[in-house]
Amino acid sequence: MKKAKEHIKDLLPAYIDGILNEEEMASIDAHLNNCTSCAKELKQLRTLFSAFEKETITKPSDSIRANFLEALELEKQSKPKVIELPNKPSSFQKSWPKNVLKVAASIALLAGAFMIGKLQQAKRSDMDIATLETETLKVKQTAMLSLIDNQSASKRIQGVSLIAEFENPDEAIVEALVNRMLLDENINVRLTAVEALAAFAKSETVKSGFIKALATEKDPSVQIAIIENLVRIQAKKAAAPMKELLEQEDTQPFVKDEINRVLSQII
Repeated sequence: MKKAKEHIKDLLPAYIDGILNEEEMASIDAHLNNCTSCAKELKQLRTLFSAFEKETITKPSDSIRANFLEALELEKQSKPKVIELPNKPSSFQKSWPKNVLKVAASIALLAGAFMIGKLQQAKRSDMDIATLETETLKVKQTAMLSLIDNQSASKRIQGVSLIAEFENPDEAIVEALVNRMLLDENINVRLTAVEALAAFAKSETVKSGFIKALATEKDPSVQIAIIENLVRIQAKKAAAPMKELLEQEDTQPFVKDEINRVLSQII
């Protein structure tokens, strides 16, 4: 059995989202008042969530701006005072193309430094966002697995539905949902698990889970949902448990009708 502190930490994502019941919320509030470790973790989670709501604006660094202004001021000071030019070209007039090239080269260097700084900041920003996304997925996974093991059937359904938040769920999440489909005592939880796993039915873990569930499931509505998914992914190994259902006397007539209708499609 989990220690109280570990149990509270598992529930912190759901606590932040406000999806716990009043008794659970009050229990966590009481624990947080006496546990600095959990209170600190709660603050870190809230900081992580709020980071997504802030826009990141990339601007030149203060050092680049200071260097540019300093170079510009030196260039102004190096310009000669305005005097009346004689008819004969002065040495400055002869050398001004070189001065222009120097200024252009300085501006080009400053512009290059500015762009390099901007690219480096953008790269760091992308890395920070990737890190935040990874941490957020971990938090969501923790919340999902915690809800799936909740004593309340409605909470377990809520946890199962969270798989929609994952584009490519890892094996731990998939296996947890398969176990809900196979072992949960509540029909609605099992049915929700079947519907959630349908999006990943091509996975061998899910496919094997569907076939195993068809051999043990007794509820007609769940049986129909499993059959539909097995036919959709053309799981030929499902033919055997379908035939067994046809031979069982307690199989509902409309389930047998459905099997007779689709069996030829996977044989």
